[in-house]
Amino acid sequence: MKLLIGMVLLTIVPTAYGQTKSSGAASVPGCGAANIEFNVKTDDKQRSAVQPDAAKAHVYFLQDDAAFLSRPRPTTRFGIDGAWVGATHSNSYFSITIDPGVHHLCASWQGFVGLGPQRKEAALHFTAEAGSDYYFRAKDIANPTEKMPAVVLFKLVDSDEGKLLVSQFSFSTSSPKK
Repeated sequence: MKLLIGMVLLTIVPTAYGQTKSSGAASVPGCGAANIEFNVKTDDKQRSAVQPDAAKAHVYFLQDDAAFLSRPRPTTRFGIDGAWVGATHSNSYFSITIDPGVHHLCASWQGFVGLGPQRKEAALHFTAEAGSDYYFRAKDIANPTEKMPAVVLFKLVDSDEGKLLVSQFSFSTSSPKK
């Protein structure tokens, strides 16, 4: 009987452990492949020049590092519906246009961010309407003196707050690393 219980436990414990172990950005809804990283350039003088398109929705991705009191600051990748669409670094933003409908979004830190526990991915979904603007902020938080885990919080922000942040942040351009 003890042998039978031991065999059952040996079968169940590894399976349960494997289900709780995170496999990174690839397992987060909206994220792209975990092995894709970006080169990012920011420009505090340039602003996004997006032509209005009444048939599409306009999405801004913002990275807010005001509460990230550690170095290096993260580079944040943003994904929609399982594909990366760009990246930001240190209080910057970029924008894209998308088709109306339900979309799954992801924000994920790429590469090494710092020591200690971290929550480096976040996800959400929303329904885009044609002709509308949406502002999503990845707020990076780290304070080594508080001994709290570093986290990325990803939320839709009010359009007035989004426009204010765009006016204060640098414009980001990114390309996949080769």
